[in-house]
Amino acid sequence: MMPYAPALLVRRGTLLFVSGVTAAPVYHSHPHREEEFDLPRTMREQAALAMDNLKKTLEAAGCTMKDLVSATRYLTDVSEQDDLNRVWAEWLGGHLPTTTTVEVSRLATHANCKIEISAIAVADAVPEPAPRKSQSPRRRKPRSPNRTAKNHNPKNRNPKNHNQ
Repeated sequence: MMPYAPALLVRRGTLLFVSGVTAAPVYHSHPHREEEFDLPRTMREQAALAMDNLKKTLEAAGCTMKDLVSATRYLTDVSEQDDLNRVWAEWLGGHLPTTTTVEVSRLATHANCKIEISAIAVADAVPEPAPRKSQSPRRRKPRSPNRTAKNHNPKNRNPKNHNQ
């Protein structure tokens, strides 16, 4: 009956951290151009656009919405949270990541944005690359015991030759 999981335990995988996505295009101009922020006025419409941007971002990293484990949702009006939760449920089906919802006075992206979602996903662990076949090491001829002993015996050193 809750729109989120109180906690999730992740034992393995590769983490993906998603910066906040809004209803605006993920790749937009800097400095901002007003035409890129001509956004719908309702939470429902903006939430759907934000979820689409989240889905595309996850897919670009090889993940799906089912890989989400945590999300922080920033709203400019918490009274619209129920509309967000309806859209959230439509996009996630029965999958429930942990969530935190925070009301903010304004989102940094643009004043027309009503919602921003940052998220963490866990992809399946990427298998380690197969180890390279090592070449067999060259075998050295063993040194003769006499030569080794001679070089390490201080009595056999020539005091005039310092390189021995």
